[in-house]
Amino acid sequence: MKPTGFFIDLHKILVIPVTVAAMLTFANYSTVMWLYLAMHGTYAILWLIKGRTYPDQRFAERVAIWIGIVFVFLPLAGYYAAPILLAWLHPNVPGWAVALGVSIFTFGIFLHYVSDAQKYYTLQVRPGLIENGLFTRTRNPNYLGEILTYLGFAIISWNPIPFVVNAAWIFGFFVRNMIKKDQSMAHHLGFAAYQARTGMLVPRLRPASQAGRQQA
Repeated sequence: MKPTGFFIDLHKILVIPVTVAAMLTFANYSTVMWLYLAMHGTYAILWLIKGRTYPDQRFAERVAIWIGIVFVFLPLAGYYAAPILLAWLHPNVPGWAVALGVSIFTFGIFLHYVSDAQKYYTLQVRPGLIENGLFTRTRNPNYLGEILTYLGFAIISWNPIPFVVNAAWIFGFFVRNMIKKDQSMAHHLGFAAYQARTGMLVPRLRPASQAGRQQA
């Protein structure tokens, strides 16, 4: 038995070796390839730091090793498609696509890690709804950040397959978890009002009269 976080961390640990192996195998040392390695490698290292600084308790659940491999690691391995295809096919990625990918990745990594930190340290002090900061207009800024991060990788790869992988994760994991999260938070006082003025994933941009208030 291993915690699910073990298999997620294993995926992150292998990001740099897999990308470097793809570069060596297909002799692709282009600037875009090095940029991708820096982006995805940095994301993976920050994930590992985050897991030891403000860990997500969901990933402490222990599962059989075969379950972790089949249902956690292998689905995550689909994200390796981006660096492998980028190295293999040597696409001529337009400059505007590189700029767009880096920008989306940067917004994504900010939303993901900062909102996870806000959630972790806020709940240490005051359990209950978190309605301020990055949670003011969206109930899942961390998921939005993760989706944007991998969207940035997909754009840099300049191949449709990583977009398909991202879509599979969005509809097979993120949407399902966001629905479960709403159901689990429904018993909190004030959740109905919070739900009405926020987006499940995409921030609701209209003014929120009660934003910034936390309830226990």
